[in-house]
Amino acid sequence: MTVCAIEMTTTAAFTIAADGSYAARLAGEGDALYVERWTLAGPEAYAVPLPLAQPEEADSEVLPLADGRVLIHRRVADRHAFALLYPTGAEAGPSTGELQLGGVEVREGVPLRLLPPSPDGHGAFALAAEDTVTTIWQVTGAPFGPQPVARIPGRCSGGVWLDRAGRLLALDRELDGTVKAVAVDLACGAVSPLLQITEDSDDRLLLADPDSGLLLIRSDAPGTSRLGWGVSGSSLPVRFPECLARLGDARPFAVQPGQALMPETCGVALRLPEGGIGLWRPADRHVFRVAAPAGWLGGTGLWSPRGRLHLPYATPEVPCGIVGLNLPAAPPPPVVLDPPTTTAPRPVPLQQAPLAGRQEQGPAAP
Repeated sequence: MTVCAIEMTTTAAFTIAADGSYAARLAGEGDALYVERWTLAGPEAYAVPLPLAQPEEADSEVLPLADGRVLIHRRVADRHAFALLYPTGAEAGPSTGELQLGGVEVREGVPLRLLPPSPDGHGAFALAAEDTVTTIWQVTGAPFGPQPVARIPGRCSGGVWLDRAGRLLALDRELDGTVKAVAVDLACGAVSPLLQITEDSDDRLLLADPDSGLLLIRSDAPGTSRLGWGVSGSSLPVRFPECLARLGDARPFAVQPGQALMPETCGVALRLPEGGIGLWRPADRHVFRVAAPAGWLGGTGLWSPRGRLHLPYATPEVPCGIVGLNLPAAPPPPVVLDPPTTTAPRPVPLQQAPLAGRQEQGPAAP
């Protein structure tokens, strides 16, 4: 199942594992916060609390792994500490196990945040962005604790996986006054151009589906910041549909997987500025607007390959729930009785990416 990069900056953050098997969030109220793991792979979702003797801080981040453990990122004094939490059985009843992974030290004022779950289900990475250089840290899977795997010139944000192996990562890099999405090969630290619609435009990648190659983009190349879509490695241009322009600052959060060679048929779910949900296919000229379920968690969700969108929610009556939506059939295109005589402007081109073209080798990781 394909999920997008999820913002994890508030206690409402809810993160879904790359394969859709588990999810995690900080639960509780006020100062009594604890990690909660959701199991999504069975016939019915259920939650398992993972409390420790000391409550978690509100700025902690959590990320579920495919084996059921939950990675937690804590700020401890001047260090960023990482640990794995998991449920254990004991004579006194269920408890929480904790495996310390070590920590990372960065300069004062430099933010460090977890990247979205790796598609392989086991890797976890963090991003430390300074003004002139960005470091990617491997948090799990390294033999001696967290270690840097790539250093990229420029200040990077975002974070979207481009393959199923967890090797190619897209970042939005600010360099020389513009923002361009680049692809980073975590095996060697190489950086390749990914999006360059025009020379001066800010081109960000919001979401990608490795099966179909569908890319969801935000760019100001059309003159204003707009949502568009393209296909990785394609010579066809980026399209900026008018139906997406009318959504304002909407953000895609999930795309339908399993549509190999058919990017136009992929269902896309968007979080709308007013709090609702937009459902759309690239082949359609219409966005279906639906109300978000009460207690919707963090603007997240996942698609099944058959086109059903699953949305997690928590309310006092249902503390762990999933509601499903089907993507409606597209309405028929309007009949044009008097077609215009002018020709619409041709959309700007999408350069091939991520593996084609030259590579820019970043400095070696320290």
